[in-house]
Amino acid sequence: MQKPLMRIPYTGPLPSPTIIPKNANTPTGAISALTNFLSAPRSALVPPSPKAHGPTVLLTGAGVSVASGLADYRGTAGTYTLNKSYRPIYYNEFISNHEARKRYWARSFLGWTNLNKAKPNNAHWAVKELGRRGLISHVITQNVDSFHPMAHPELPTLELHGYLRSLVCIHCGAELPRKEFQQSLSALNPAWAAFLAEMLETGALDSEHPDERRKKGLKSNPDGDVDVPNAPYTTFRYPPCPACLAKPPVLSDGSQSTVQVDVDGAWSQLSTAGVLKPAVVMFGESIAASVKTAAEEAIDCANRILVIGSSLATYSAWRLVKRAKEREMPIGVLNMGGVRGEDAFFTGLTVDNDGSAGVRCSESADKVLPEVVRNLP
Repeated sequence: MQKPLMRIPYTGPLPSPTIIPKNANTPTGAISALTNFLSAPRSALVPPSPKAHGPTVLLTGAGVSVASGLADYRGTAGTYTLNKSYRPIYYNEFISNHEARKRYWARSFLGWTNLNKAKPNNAHWAVKELGRRGLISHVITQNVDSFHPMAHPELPTLELHGYLRSLVCIHCGAELPRKEFQQSLSALNPAWAAFLAEMLETGALDSEHPDERRKKGLKSNPDGDVDVPNAPYTTFRYPPCPACLAKPPVLSDGSQSTVQVDVDGAWSQLSTAGVLKPAVVMFGESIAASVKTAAEEAIDCANRILVIGSSLATYSAWRLVKRAKEREMPIGVLNMGGVRGEDAFFTGLTVDNDGSAGVRCSESADKVLPEVVRNLP
């Protein structure tokens, strides 16, 4: 039996990046080094695999979506950087606490509009082109914004931490589109809906930059989370899973569940089923064994790995780069700021390395990757 893999954030300090090769300390140098990395021939050091070797596997994080207007975790304007006291909700708290779910869904209700209207940026479209040219075999993303599958549906993408476009019932497993759920939240919470309409009209939610939100009395966090200090979160209501409401499931202990609602159709605490959660792997929640295996296979089938916009602060992502290193795969990192354990990823590189054997850049992906595409032979 495989050991469960949980999504746990790393909170220790991150090292300052050591640029590799040294001339990759400018956008022009970074573009050249990344071009060499992506177009290099297969490394003879990578052990054979029973499955066909692909070229490069990408591992992306929140930094790749910043140019789309979304907040990130550890960038220069990231939540953990500017708000040291920020603590995301954990899985056990969500599934066991009705008040915690009220708070979560109220904040998500306010933040969903901005997330829903955001679109892939130049980095995502550059990845599409790299895939079209046969330089990328798979994309593994920690992001839950669905931008990768939206931008390049033909390029295999594994959403390591799930996605926000749907909800899933923790009791029956049924999924529900997030847009449909948002409409139900509006109907159940007319005062909150009016408040959201007012904020949209005044432009209070136009930017997810924490400093801009703070000026307007809001706290902005990743994944569509908007915190309004002193807001009456306990008044917020949310609907039950429609499938459970129509046919209450039998619980894991063999008992028959009940799903009850109030006069307006909101989930009642008298219920023993029908709880919906976002279809993401929440902090403290285990990643599905099938996803864990698929991620490992994507690494094992590739010749090299390029990390884009991730500090690898979650173990579920860091372990994949560690796996690549153990397989002696060339490693590339394009990320603004430090990366967890990055020094160990670049040991053994020779002084004449031009980026082909390993690259570390600290540049914006949306600016550099399109130029890499243009620079390729």
